[in-house]
Amino acid sequence: MKTNNSGVDLIRQFEGCELHAYKCPAGVLTIGYGHTGNDVTPGLTITAQRAVELLQLDLARFERAVAAALRVPVTANQFSALVSLAYNIGAAALSKSTLIRRLNAGKTQEAADQFVVWNKAGGRVLAGLTRRREAERALFLHP
Repeated sequence: MKTNNSGVDLIRQFEGCELHAYKCPAGVLTIGYGHTGNDVTPGLTITAQRAVELLQLDLARFERAVAAALRVPVTANQFSALVSLAYNIGAAALSKSTLIRRLNAGKTQEAADQFVVWNKAGGRVLAGLTRRREAERALFLHP
Protein backbone atom coordinates (compact mmCIF):
# COMPACT_ATOMS: atom_id res chain seq x y z
CA MET A 1 0.00 0.00 0.00
CA LYS A 2 1.16 3.53 -0.73
CA THR A 3 0.52 6.82 1.04
CA ASN A 4 -2.28 8.62 -0.80
CA ASN A 5 -2.18 12.28 -1.86
CA SER A 6 -4.01 13.39 1.30
CA GLY A 7 -1.35 11.72 3.43
CA VAL A 8 1.56 13.15 1.45
CA ASP A 9 -0.01 16.62 1.57
CA LEU A 10 -0.47 16.30 5.34
CA ILE A 11 3.18 15.31 5.83
CA ARG A 12 4.45 18.10 3.57
CA GLN A 13 2.25 20.68 5.28
CA PHE A 14 3.28 19.81 8.82
CA GLU A 15 6.93 19.03 8.14
CA GLY A 16 7.49 22.04 5.91
CA CYS A 17 10.59 22.10 3.75
CA GLU A 18 13.88 23.38 5.10
CA LEU A 19 16.87 23.20 2.78
CA HIS A 20 19.40 23.83 5.55
CA ALA A 21 19.96 21.36 8.40
CA TYR A 22 18.37 22.40 11.69
CA LYS A 23 17.50 20.90 15.06
CA CYS A 24 13.82 20.05 15.44
CA PRO A 25 12.00 20.69 18.76
CA ALA A 26 13.16 17.25 19.95
CA GLY A 27 16.78 18.25 19.26
CA VAL A 28 17.28 15.99 16.21
CA LEU A 29 19.16 17.25 13.14
CA THR A 30 16.62 17.49 10.32
CA ILE A 31 16.50 18.66 6.69
CA GLY A 32 14.04 18.74 3.80
CA TYR A 33 10.57 17.44 4.68
CA GLY A 34 11.51 16.18 8.13
CA HIS A 35 14.32 13.89 6.97
CA THR A 36 16.62 12.67 9.74
CA GLY A 37 19.51 10.25 9.87
CA ASN A 38 23.28 9.93 9.83
CA ASP A 39 23.40 11.71 6.49
CA VAL A 40 22.11 14.95 8.08
CA THR A 41 25.07 16.91 9.41
CA PRO A 42 25.40 20.43 10.83
CA GLY A 43 25.70 22.97 8.01
CA LEU A 44 24.26 20.62 5.35
CA THR A 45 22.33 22.29 2.52
CA ILE A 46 20.26 20.48 -0.11
CA THR A 47 18.23 21.44 -3.18
CA ALA A 48 14.43 21.41 -3.37
CA GLN A 49 14.70 18.41 -5.72
CA ARG A 50 16.82 16.51 -3.18
CA ALA A 51 14.23 17.30 -0.48
CA VAL A 52 11.55 15.65 -2.64
CA GLU A 53 13.82 12.64 -3.26
CA LEU A 54 14.44 12.24 0.47
CA LEU A 55 10.70 12.53 1.15
CA GLN A 56 10.01 9.72 -1.35
CA LEU A 57 12.71 7.50 0.18
CA ASP A 58 11.45 8.17 3.71
CA LEU A 59 7.84 7.52 2.68
CA ALA A 60 8.79 4.13 1.24
CA ARG A 61 10.60 3.20 4.46
CA PHE A 62 7.66 4.22 6.67
CA GLU A 63 5.12 2.56 4.37
CA ARG A 64 6.99 -0.73 4.80
CA ALA A 65 7.12 -0.24 8.58
CA VAL A 66 3.40 0.50 8.83
CA ALA A 67 2.53 -2.48 6.62
CA ALA A 68 4.69 -4.72 8.83
CA ALA A 69 2.96 -3.49 12.01
CA LEU A 70 -0.57 -4.07 10.71
CA ARG A 71 -2.44 -7.32 11.29
CA VAL A 72 -5.79 -6.08 9.96
CA PRO A 73 -6.90 -4.54 6.66
CA VAL A 74 -7.09 -0.74 6.63
CA THR A 75 -8.40 1.90 4.25
CA ALA A 76 -6.10 4.09 2.17
CA ASN A 77 -6.79 7.02 4.50
CA GLN A 78 -6.07 4.96 7.62
CA PHE A 79 -2.81 3.72 6.12
CA SER A 80 -1.79 7.23 5.09
CA ALA A 81 -2.56 8.66 8.54
CA LEU A 82 -0.47 5.91 10.13
CA VAL A 83 2.43 6.64 7.75
CA SER A 84 2.26 10.32 8.69
CA LEU A 85 2.36 9.42 12.38
CA ALA A 86 5.26 6.99 11.89
CA TYR A 87 7.09 9.59 9.79
CA ASN A 88 6.96 11.91 12.78
CA ILE A 89 7.38 9.61 15.81
CA GLY A 90 9.41 6.81 14.22
CA ALA A 91 8.57 3.32 13.06
CA ALA A 92 9.62 1.64 16.31
CA ALA A 93 7.42 3.90 18.43
CA LEU A 94 4.44 3.27 16.17
CA SER A 95 4.93 -0.50 16.13
CA LYS A 96 4.97 -0.64 19.95
CA SER A 97 2.12 1.84 20.40
CA THR A 98 -1.24 1.34 22.04
CA LEU A 99 -2.70 2.76 18.82
CA ILE A 100 -1.41 -0.18 16.74
CA ARG A 101 -2.39 -2.70 19.42
CA ARG A 102 -5.95 -1.38 19.49
CA LEU A 103 -6.19 -1.20 15.70
CA ASN A 104 -4.92 -4.77 15.33
CA ALA A 105 -7.50 -5.83 17.93
CA GLY A 106 -10.26 -4.40 15.73
CA LYS A 107 -10.87 -1.39 17.96
CA THR A 108 -10.71 1.26 15.23
CA GLN A 109 -12.30 4.12 17.17
CA GLU A 110 -10.08 3.49 20.19
CA ALA A 111 -7.08 3.45 17.85
CA ALA A 112 -8.15 6.76 16.30
CA ASP A 113 -8.39 8.31 19.76
CA GLN A 114 -4.74 7.40 20.39
CA PHE A 115 -3.41 9.82 17.75
CA VAL A 116 -3.80 12.78 20.09
CA VAL A 117 -1.58 11.13 22.73
CA TRP A 118 1.47 11.76 20.51
CA ASN A 119 1.55 15.57 20.85
CA LYS A 120 4.77 16.05 22.83
CA ALA A 121 8.40 16.69 21.95
CA GLY A 122 11.06 16.92 24.62
CA GLY A 123 8.33 16.23 27.20
CA ARG A 124 6.36 19.36 26.22
CA VAL A 125 2.98 19.53 24.51
CA LEU A 126 3.45 21.40 21.23
CA ALA A 127 0.57 23.16 19.50
CA GLY A 128 1.88 22.13 16.08
CA LEU A 129 1.96 18.47 17.08
CA THR A 130 -1.52 18.75 18.55
CA ARG A 131 -2.79 20.15 15.22
CA ARG A 132 -0.96 17.45 13.28
CA ARG A 133 -2.39 14.65 15.42
CA GLU A 134 -5.90 16.06 15.00
CA ALA A 135 -5.38 16.19 11.22
CA GLU A 136 -4.03 12.62 11.17
CA ARG A 137 -6.95 11.42 13.28
CA ALA A 138 -9.42 13.16 10.95
CA LEU A 139 -7.79 11.52 7.91
CA PHE A 140 -7.78 8.14 9.68
CA LEU A 141 -11.52 8.41 10.35
CA HIS A 142 -12.43 9.73 6.87
CA PRO A 143 -13.86 6.94 4.70
